[in-house]
Amino acid sequence: MAAAGITQPPQPPKLQKLLERDPYLAPFEKDFQRRYSLFYNRLKNIEENEGGLDKFTKSYKTFGVNQFVDGGIYCKEWAPGAEAVFLTGDFNGWNPFSHPYKKMEYGKWELFIPPGQDGYPPVPHGSKLKVVIRAQNGELLYRISPWARYVVRDEDKVNYDWVHWNPPLSYIRKHPSPKRLKSLRIYESHVGIASPEGKVASYKNFTYNVLPRVKDLGYNCVQLMAIMEHAYYASFGYQVTSFFAASSRYGTPDDLKEMIDVAHSMGITVLLDVVHSHASKNSEDGLNKFDGTDSCFFHSGPRGNHQLWDSRLFDYANWEVLRFLLSNLRMWIEEYRFDGFRFDGVTSMLYHHHGIGTGFSGDYNEYFGLHVDEDALCYLMLANHMINFLHPECITIAEDVSGMPALCRPVAEGGGGFDYRLAMAIPDKWIQIIKELKDEDWNMGNIVHTLTNRRYQEKYIAYAESHDQALVGDKTLAFRLMDAEMYTNMSVLSPLTPVIDRGIQLHKMIRLITHALGGESYLNFMGNEFGHPEWLDFPRKGNNESYHYARRQFNLTEDHLLRYRFLNAFDRDMNKLEERFGWLASPPAYVSEKHESNKVIAFERAGLIFIFNFHPIKSFWILMLQNMEGIKGWTTVQSTSLKNILTIIDLIHLWCTFQAEWLLCFTMWISKNEVLYKYL
Repeated sequence: MAAAGITQPPQPPKLQKLLERDPYLAPFEKDFQRRYSLFYNRLKNIEENEGGLDKFTKSYKTFGVNQFVDGGIYCKEWAPGAEAVFLTGDFNGWNPFSHPYKKMEYGKWELFIPPGQDGYPPVPHGSKLKVVIRAQNGELLYRISPWARYVVRDEDKVNYDWVHWNPPLSYIRKHPSPKRLKSLRIYESHVGIASPEGKVASYKNFTYNVLPRVKDLGYNCVQLMAIMEHAYYASFGYQVTSFFAASSRYGTPDDLKEMIDVAHSMGITVLLDVVHSHASKNSEDGLNKFDGTDSCFFHSGPRGNHQLWDSRLFDYANWEVLRFLLSNLRMWIEEYRFDGFRFDGVTSMLYHHHGIGTGFSGDYNEYFGLHVDEDALCYLMLANHMINFLHPECITIAEDVSGMPALCRPVAEGGGGFDYRLAMAIPDKWIQIIKELKDEDWNMGNIVHTLTNRRYQEKYIAYAESHDQALVGDKTLAFRLMDAEMYTNMSVLSPLTPVIDRGIQLHKMIRLITHALGGESYLNFMGNEFGHPEWLDFPRKGNNESYHYARRQFNLTEDHLLRYRFLNAFDRDMNKLEERFGWLASPPAYVSEKHESNKVIAFERAGLIFIFNFHPIKSFWILMLQNMEGIKGWTTVQSTSLKNILTIIDLIHLWCTFQAEWLLCFTMWISKNEVLYKYL
């Protein structure tokens, strides 16, 4: 019992539920209590000092440059290290001192510019602006507002310019957002490379050429990379310079709004790949040294720099940093209608060592202690709480390689509050197998373990290969399986060589078993569904600024003389089958067979029986039928003519043998009074 007058720290209201589910977490109960207490107290401080979480996270409507209904302009910045702040631009002939900000408390500055006599705004739409900072040493710094909504770069310039975006007629959405999905099939996409042409593709191109393709393939979610503005195109969007600006290299903010609206009309959920783990070191057109100091939004000194990414690291304990990041999330949801986020670099956020030179064995001591950045974890809890509270239909995904326990459990349990986490071990495992092992040495138990090794009641997103594998210097699954023969033997007019045959069949089998066994959601990076040849390389000095490899050759799937269309059709059928039976939303699979010498894996999920034969030279039809004894649905099979079943299997076997002696995958799906077989 607590002593009189001593206030007990707040406790996660459902922590015991978490500890009962995983008793190995019991020794770390105090860690969960401390984390939750930090979250609770920060949330309480926001409620008491900012008028509530709702108002606090609407700061994107007051910070930066915003126009009032009467045409007046209100400007607000946080620059604690500045001696003075001014606004300059086209509107005042670039006079650096004519429009000074008024200093407020806590390092904030504000400026109000009344409307003109004719009622027109003093800062017209499309005009260029700069914030002028007088640093502590007297130097004048011309900066882009951290809250800028639109920045552009002229072809003859290195740095971006801030353009005031306030069109008289902005895009008005026409379609409601889709309902929250039970089975999430994600098409990870990059707008700029989403065209066979060697150029930066546009939002318009994605809207009218890519979204119909995504829909046809059976994906119900698009995850967009490289939307937050980034000065360096080849960074894949992970060196963000303007957090509130949609990248102008693809088009205007209204073009992006239209793209998301059209996706919603197709029933497609749209997620943003959000980068809150670090920021670009750019100062002329980024956040770095905004007020002339090395801190402001970041930790000062070595702690504020990521040694591998060469970028700045946020100070998640700072009040104004929380305002900035939480408002950023809310802006993307409410202004653009994004349906959620994939948080990049969560492992780097969670630990002071940022995962650098650290292996994670699964020992629970790796997830608790002084090496955990609990300020960053608290921010993630606040972010998920805010999203769930204000927009419960939205989805959040964590990219965490460490396996932090409870990251995808509710905040009320002491968890991180995410809905999904990426199953990052799966693509690594497939690459390791293909690179290091002969076909006859594949370990079925190890494959099954990797595909099923996930935290109980935490949802995982399975994927066979990552977007990083597509980059120059690495190889996609298809390229590793078929390599140089993709240039010469993918035509149906050429003989089906053993390399191409093996590559195509393994490409299908790996994707299907990952889809069906690996998680509660499935993700594919654009182009990988049909085994996109070659690599991805953005224009840079090293390749003479070429766009030749910064594209996706969707046209290959439309050529009936090329075998890419078979992989594309398989991917479509795989997604459509999941749409019909919903195995991603079903409980984890029951694995009934992982036979090492026969190289067979069999499991049941969502009332379907999946059988995979990875043996390089043998098929085991009778054995497979015998092993189905006792599996759910076998009674239905027995009630059907066994002769007919064997005839069907024999036909499949003969056709497959004609195609390839040693690689076969088929599924059987069973419903009441129905037995269907399909060769995949």
